[in-house]
Amino acid sequence: MKNVSDLTREEAAAELQRIAAEMARADIAYYQNDAPYLSDAEYDALKLRNANIERLFPDLIRPDSPSKRIGAPLQSAFGKVAHRFPMLSLADVFSIEEVEDFIAGVRRFLNIDGDIAFMCEPKIDGLSFTARYENGLFIQGATRGDGQEGEDITENLRTIGQLPLQLEDAPQILEVRGEVYMAKADFFALNQKNESEGKKIFANPRNAAAGSLRQLDPEITRRRKLSLFAYTWGEVSERVWESQAGFFHHLEKWGFPVNPNNRLCRNVTEIESFFANLMEIRASLPYDIDGVVYKVNDIALQERLGFLTRTPRWAVAHKFPAEQAFTRIRNIRIQVGRTGALTPVADLEPVNVGGVMVSHATLHNEDEIKRKDIRIGDTVIIQRAGDVIPQVVGVLTDKRPPESQQFIFPHICPQCGAHAIREEDEAVRRCTGGLTCPAQAIERLRHFVSRDAFDIEGLGGKIIEDFYKEKIILSPVDIFTLEERNQSNGEDLFERNRGLELEKREGWGKKSVENLLAAVNKRRIISLPRFIYALGIRQVGSATSRLIAQNFESWQHFEEQMVAGETEKLLAIDGIGESMAHDIVEFFKEEHNLQTIRDLRRQIQIEDFRDQVNYNSPLAGKTVVFTGTLEKLTRSEAKAKALAMGAKISGSVSKNTDYVVIGADPGSKAKTAADLGITLLSEDEFLSLLA
Repeated sequence: MKNVSDLTREEAAAELQRIAAEMARADIAYYQNDAPYLSDAEYDALKLRNANIERLFPDLIRPDSPSKRIGAPLQSAFGKVAHRFPMLSLADVFSIEEVEDFIAGVRRFLNIDGDIAFMCEPKIDGLSFTARYENGLFIQGATRGDGQEGEDITENLRTIGQLPLQLEDAPQILEVRGEVYMAKADFFALNQKNESEGKKIFANPRNAAAGSLRQLDPEITRRRKLSLFAYTWGEVSERVWESQAGFFHHLEKWGFPVNPNNRLCRNVTEIESFFANLMEIRASLPYDIDGVVYKVNDIALQERLGFLTRTPRWAVAHKFPAEQAFTRIRNIRIQVGRTGALTPVADLEPVNVGGVMVSHATLHNEDEIKRKDIRIGDTVIIQRAGDVIPQVVGVLTDKRPPESQQFIFPHICPQCGAHAIREEDEAVRRCTGGLTCPAQAIERLRHFVSRDAFDIEGLGGKIIEDFYKEKIILSPVDIFTLEERNQSNGEDLFERNRGLELEKREGWGKKSVENLLAAVNKRRIISLPRFIYALGIRQVGSATSRLIAQNFESWQHFEEQMVAGETEKLLAIDGIGESMAHDIVEFFKEEHNLQTIRDLRRQIQIEDFRDQVNYNSPLAGKTVVFTGTLEKLTRSEAKAKALAMGAKISGSVSKNTDYVVIGADPGSKAKTAADLGITLLSEDEFLSLLA
């Protein structure tokens, strides 16, 4: 694998796409199933490589980038809870230099030269929760889920003795958030008990805590001896604290456990000392931690800093250094993804790396294998960076078996036998089988019904795979004809499904079939952003789908423009570059894609875009462009404020632009705007609109 600094622009785009796909699969295994198939170092290595590439090529940042992701969509028997305020994740850094860069960025954003106080907190390796109180009474608990929607764990959370069920002198509405964890002593006792009874052995305390908190029987949760720390808030009717330190004071007054190692640091020197001290005492702590969280202490400054798409600007997680171990590669196999990308995966002899049993590691692509000369039978160094997922960092060639042979990357798809080709500007090799390749077809169908797409309950990955192999569902359209075909006698269109009778399949019954068909019918009306995302257009994630929907407003308008090849309409959207625009237009050049969409539209209704943000603001729905140097606000702060008022931010001026905000020394955008008759705003006029 090439060093990031050596990547061409095209290679960088392909690498970002590969990393996003790999980490999405890993997130589902980690967050949904509590059974990660990759260990911590590999995951963090991917995340770090992604961040380094994005730093060099900021215009290639993908909407589905891991840097914007929070977690995986939930999938369980628990009810769903929509978070009134999203439960966001934190950006990661891995060195004190990156911490210094983060602090410098905070200062630049706020235009502050002096020191800023940060609350430093041990990062607990557990499961995030939110507990809602109304009139001082605990009424609901939930997991983080995907950040927007979590699982209802009210009764399970209630079994944790450290959680106060009633608060004195608390706001009328208060959501307290924190981390549920399992103490090391309780973890070892649980594993000893399970081993003696022939039950599941947990890999680490985090998995044990997650599995225990998500039990359908709260009594099992109670017996598992879970603990918790509280550290932030969600919705609150009246905030009576002005700092993180002040909030911790209130938490203790209300009876919540607060980590005794939290410390207020006033400069980088104190932060560095705190991190070093925590590293020293880490092993002796009664619970697992995987780093330190730094938060701007002043809440007023937090509010000025605001948020990026998925992370706050005012906080960051400083992960602990990598841990390494040695193991042997048993096999190298090739996985085929939704876009046809062939990804090599190393099957390892299981090895414990920092408390996690690692048995698989992605090898990224054929260049990575060649560069490191990785072979089946090799003894390799596995590294975990930041205690999340593993990577193969090197080969011990002196331990290589004498019969060892170089790994030859296949030029034929292992799933369908079609040629696998590699374009000159890409780092990955792709199957040319398209929808005739079962691996791609199944992955596309899984994507179509996934959480951010049609979100059809009951059509999980295993059922999709089974239905595909049995030719019950071969295309997205087949999902919406299931009910009709299930009742058919096999004539005409439904000949291949003669005698479908789903209720007679093994493991199914009348009720389960009714539930599935009801879930399908429930999704016959879909929002425009979800439909665009469901199509699985290369490089188009959920965030980009929303941007497209926001700018084109209706499916008919979007389809007409794309069929006409209006690439410029896409490039005018801030966040869509040439590579992505090309992939979108190319998707609409394929007749089979258009036919699938036509068939789908006979089965479903696509709603026009409705912005859920209803700000009473003169900027709501307006497209704003900034040019020149602002004096009272930084550019980042001005954009953040405009977005917060419902505006759309663009990087270029067009006839669709509503306002151009002019700072000192404006560029050509000001002249272009004047020529087009677009309203020009001074910084003061812009601030007046915000007010």
